[in-house]
This record gives sequence, structure tokens and C-alpha cells, in this order.
Amino acid sequence: MEHFDGKPGSSQQTLKGTSRWTASLENLLEDPEGVKRFREFLKKEFSEENVLFWLACEEFKKTQDKKQMQEKAKEIYMTFLSSKASCQVNVEGQSRLNETMLEEPHPLMFQKLQDQIFNLMKYDSYSRFLKSDIFLKHKRAEEQEENSSEAQSVAKRASRIYNT
Repeated sequence: MEHFDGKPGSSQQTLKGTSRWTASLENLLEDPEGVKRFREFLKKEFSEENVLFWLACEEFKKTQDKKQMQEKAKEIYMTFLSSKASCQVNVEGQSRLNETMLEEPHPLMFQKLQDQIFNLMKYDSYSRFLKSDIFLKHKRAEEQEENSSEAQSVAKRASRIYNT
């Protein structure tokens, strides 16, 4: 994933909100508000399970404790990958992931499946999201907020100049 490089003037650093979201799916998924809006969109498209699976895998990779890892691996499997899953994702090779593998989990055990889902979102849902009402309304609200705060700061500067 892309992260700020910390250099002043970095284009990544100056982009905010919807501008960052349009730069890449990675940026969108790093922003809690972006994830919220993307989930809202995917829910309408009946494919929210994709981003939920991706987020669960991201969280799983951070798990250190072996017992917790086993529990989370089983939860991910039962929720997203099992034939009886409540939020089943459509990925190739999910049948090769079986319950015996859940006994010896490792942080990257879902990586290939997570990559498939990421690519599905990136090349399918993400481009539609950027054209959706959900995204466009949020972008307009953000732009109005920016314009009103800019107008306020101009007014404050003007009042300081004329009230001296």
C-alpha cells in the first residue's frame, strides 16, 4: 500500500478525502470514511462481502497470538469461504482452503484470495463507485465545505485589514 513519504510538497500529502480516494483504491481503503462510503455503495450492489473480507484479512495479518489467529482464521473461513458461509465471496481456489489448514494458520494464509478480491474491487466496483451518487454527493459536500471555509478565512483576513 502507498503511504505518505513525509516530504513537504508530496502530492499524496496534499490530497484529502475524495481526491485521495480517486487516486487509488489503496488510498480509499486506508481512509475510514472512504471505507464507509465504499461499503455503502457495495451494499447497494449486493457485493459488500468483498470489502468486508478484504478488511477481515487485513486485520487477520496483524494478529500475533496463535490461539487468536486460529479463531480469526476459522471466523473468516466460516463467514466468507465455506460453502455454508453467510457472506460468501466468489474466489477461485477457495475449495483448496479447508478446515485442516485452519489448525495451523499463518498471517498470509488468505493472501492469494485477498488479492483476488482486491483486484475484483479495483477493476470492477471501484470505477463504478467513483461514478456513483454516493461518491459524487460526498465529493460535492466536501467541496462546499472547503469553499465555505475558504470564504470565511478570506473574510477574517479582510476584517483584520480594515479593522486596524
